[in-house]
Parts: sequence; C-alpha cells; structure tokens
Amino acid sequence: MSDDAPISLFADLGLPSALVEATSRLGFTDPTPIQTAAVPRLLDGHDLVGVAGTGTGKTAAFGLPLLAAVDPDLRALQALVLAPTRELALQVAQALTAFAAEIDGLEVVAVYGGAPYLPQKRALAGGAQVVVGTPGRIIDHMERGSLNLDQVRYLVLDEADEMLQMGFAEDVDRILGDANPDRQTALFSATMPPAIQKVARTHLDQPVQVDVGGKVGTTSEVTHRYAVVPHRVKSAALRRVLAVADADATIVFVRTREAAEQVGSDLVEHGLSAAYLSGDVAQTERERVVQRLRDGALDVVVATDVAARGLDVERVGLVVNLDLPGEPETYVHRTGRTGRAGRSGDALTFVTPAETGRLRRIERTLNLTLVESAVPTLREVTAARTAHLLERAAGYQLGSDLNRYREAVEKALVVEETDLLDMLTRVVAVASQSEGGDAAMQAELDSALSTARRRSDEHQRPARGERPARGGRRADADRSVYRVAVGHRDGIGPGALVGALANEGGLSGDQIGRIHMFASFSLIDIPGGLPPHAIEKISRAWVAGRRLNLRPDTGPRGGGAGTRGSGNAEGTRPRRPRRPSAP
Repeated sequence: MSDDAPISLFADLGLPSALVEATSRLGFTDPTPIQTAAVPRLLDGHDLVGVAGTGTGKTAAFGLPLLAAVDPDLRALQALVLAPTRELALQVAQALTAFAAEIDGLEVVAVYGGAPYLPQKRALAGGAQVVVGTPGRIIDHMERGSLNLDQVRYLVLDEADEMLQMGFAEDVDRILGDANPDRQTALFSATMPPAIQKVARTHLDQPVQVDVGGKVGTTSEVTHRYAVVPHRVKSAALRRVLAVADADATIVFVRTREAAEQVGSDLVEHGLSAAYLSGDVAQTERERVVQRLRDGALDVVVATDVAARGLDVERVGLVVNLDLPGEPETYVHRTGRTGRAGRSGDALTFVTPAETGRLRRIERTLNLTLVESAVPTLREVTAARTAHLLERAAGYQLGSDLNRYREAVEKALVVEETDLLDMLTRVVAVASQSEGGDAAMQAELDSALSTARRRSDEHQRPARGERPARGGRRADADRSVYRVAVGHRDGIGPGALVGALANEGGLSGDQIGRIHMFASFSLIDIPGGLPPHAIEKISRAWVAGRRLNLRPDTGPRGGGAGTRGSGNAEGTRPRRPRRPSAP
C-alpha cells in the first residue's frame, strides 16, 4: 500500500477480510492516528517504533498486523507480546482474542506471574499461536521448556518505557536475544528515553518510527496537590482524605490488580460506597460499576491504569494517585478523569519520602507545580463527619416515624437526666466511631505521617557535608531488609527480583532499595518495610524455578546489607549488581 493513499476506514488499511469484519463487529470505524500510521507499515513487514500515549489505540495498531501474520493451521508459537503488568497482558490478550474471533483455529494465551503454572503450561503445550505475557513469567516458561521462541515471526513490546522502569531491562534483553532473529519486531512506548532508544538500536532492524504521542499537558480546571505518605499507611491516609472531600465522586488509582482489590475492600469495610476495577474484572461487571458511579449509587472507584481507560464520568471531582505514576503521560491520563465538562477538579498524589525526586521530574516535564498538602488530621475528619451527619439529620422530614423517635428520646433524657448537648455529642460519636478507628491506630498514622514529612525534607535538602547512600539513596532508619532464596547462581539478575516484587507485592521501582545478590540468596532493602500480606504473597512467588521464600533478614547490621556475615558463608564474593535505572 502506498504511504500516500488516503486512509479513512479500517477497510483501507490493507487488512485481511476476517480482521476487517472483526473490527466492524466490534464497532471500530475510523482508525486512530497510530493505527493509520502503524498498520500499513507493519503489514509491509517493517520493524517499527511507535510513540503513542495511553488510549490511542496501540493494541489494534500492533494486534491486527500480528494476527494477519499468524498461520492458524500451524500449532506453534508464532507471535509474542510482552507487557509490563498482568492487567495489561490480560487486556491485550482479550483484545486479540476478540479481533481473532473470525479466524478458525487461532488461540491466544496470557501468561503472567501470580497465577498457577500448570494451566499456562497446558495452554502452551496445546499449540497456542499467540502468547501475551509479562517478562518474568515468559522467562520462567522458557527455562522450564514450556515455551520456545524459535518459530516466533512477530514480537511486540507494549508500553516498553513502563516495562524498563519496573526493572525488566535484563529480562527484555534476554527474551529478544533468544527469539528467532528473522522475526518482525514492533516496539510501542509513550516516551522515548535513552534506555528505549538503546533497545530499538540493539534489537530492531532498521525500524520505521511513527510518533503520534503529541505534547502532554493537563487541564487548567484541575488543582494539583501532593502529600507525603509512607507506603504502609496509605490506606488509612486515603480514608481521611475521602472523609473530608466534598467531591461528588472519586477515582483512586493504584498500580496493581491486588492493590485495587485490597484498597477497594478496605474502603467498603470502613463503610464507604466503593468498588474496584482491574484487568481481571469482567466487562459486564465493569460496565455495571461505571454506571453506578454515573448514577450516584457509588462514590469511590479504585482502579488500575489499564482498567480506567475510557472511564469518563462527569461527577468525578477528585482523583487520588495512591501510587505515584511512572510517567508524566500516565499522570495526565489519570488526572484527566476529573475537571471534565467545564467542572473544576482536584488531583491528589501520595508520594513516599524517596519518591519526591520522581515527582519533581513529572513537574518539570509537564511544566506543572504540585502544591504540598497535609493529610487531614483526626480533628478535621471528626469535624467533617459531624457536619455531614448533622446536615443529613437536618434534612430528615418530620413525620409519624420521626415522632416515634422523639418520644423515645424525650423519655431517655428524663430517665438519664442527661444534658441535651452532651447526649447529642455522644450520639454523633457513636455514629462515627466505626469509621474513625481506635485512638492508637490514629496516633500511629499521625506519627508515620510526621516522620515521612521530615524524611522527605531530608531527601530534598541534604545537610552540609552529608553524602547520600550509595546508589543515590540516603540511609533510612525505617528501611527493612528482606532475604529471598534465589541468587546469582540461579542465572538471574536484579531485574527479575524487582519484577517479582512489583507484580506480586504491588511495589513500584522507587519503593525498592538496593539489591545485594549472593550465590544462593539475595538481600533487598525496602524503605518502610512490607505489610504481612505482601510478605506472604511474595514468599509464594517463583523466580527461575525456585520459590522466593521472602522473609525479614536477621543478619548483623554493622556494615550494612553488603557486609553481613552470612553473605560470604559459601566463600563467594557478592556480586555488585547494576540496578535497572528508570528510563
């Protein structure tokens, strides 16, 4: 197809008829700019680098040419898509399955960490032609012999910048290096930092570059704020924020499916009208949640970035980034869910003390200043809840039902001889105590917030003569060190461990400190520590065919993690691994 040929319909892209029929059935009419630019070039067999942000139609841009290249009669892996998260892997797999509905015999399989191996192994052994997966689990299947890349003719890196930022650089290099060298490769990324450019130079063959990313920006109708909050108390701090918010509805953004489910459930347990959305939520359920949010039957939705695509609800007045976005484009996408249709909106981002540098980079890229905001105090929460309760009471209509309560109250006041104001105060306290939590928990939250704010100042303003810790991180008294039962003799690098922590524990790259790898085990610094449920979940994860068995490290602390007595127990000098740097 000539590059000059006008393209206004999917039928003009040069796709096979079965795929054109599928796009029509799914309601696709006019191709997006990235689809118009990428599909014909991929159909012509070019390697391609596509620069496009979230929600631009990247999946169809690479997915339709991918399906056109697959032979459904050949029961072997022919196309591989790498995605940074299980949510995105599932979404891409679902989209490809929908596009391939008119192609008999073509099977798409999603493989990702945190799910049992055996069903994935059986699906791969059945001859699936297309696999969508996260890098760590792809390598695990390669090492177990259940996945072979020799016949791969089409390979895609989706959201490559996010993949490298999460620490998958080594895994990506290995997968691309082991795949069939005669393949066609497409790389899609929202940005093109040096790390992504290096991947393109190393692994793509004279790629065509198409750029429809455009300049990112935020709407002037939104107020942008941030609060310094330690990871372990984010849920409690969020409840305080929601208690004083005057927004009609709120969207809370988190990084992982597990975090969405956990935070959403926590809000429901504390009496809020909340639900969660992730890549695992069925489309019918997603539609029901979104409709309830529009109708006012739901006040809070906790969502991953993937699940929130296309989530446009005018009554959303507040967006909370419970996890700091990895890229400026993601920040724009998230905060764009509020301040719509001419309304004003509010965007609040939680950052840990160690993440303030990343926040400043986002500000510089977007030419935006986020104003620091304190998490509401318990006194402010109490005042807001009392005002809300009294407002509801004032709006209650008099009637026979209310008169029954009046009689009972008058009788109780006479019997108890209680002051009316004192009794009203007690009633309000009883009505609110289920939401406030016990005093010890609230005091712990206040202490954690105060400590985090102080450490944030230290991160931003080093004392004269004070040198940051090696690796760019300041020594942190709140840091916890964990031991995992895999080391460099298992053939892995730090990226595999970062990926496991990100996928299984819901951590971002900046929440993970220095990694010290030894022969049979590794030590990982995690500022702020891990909650018990995360420790348990990560412990059950497998990397390089071995269970991680993560547990707090109890070795001597005199010289730091790198000098623990157990470190050289086998006479092996610890390697000094290079941490994957954020793109």
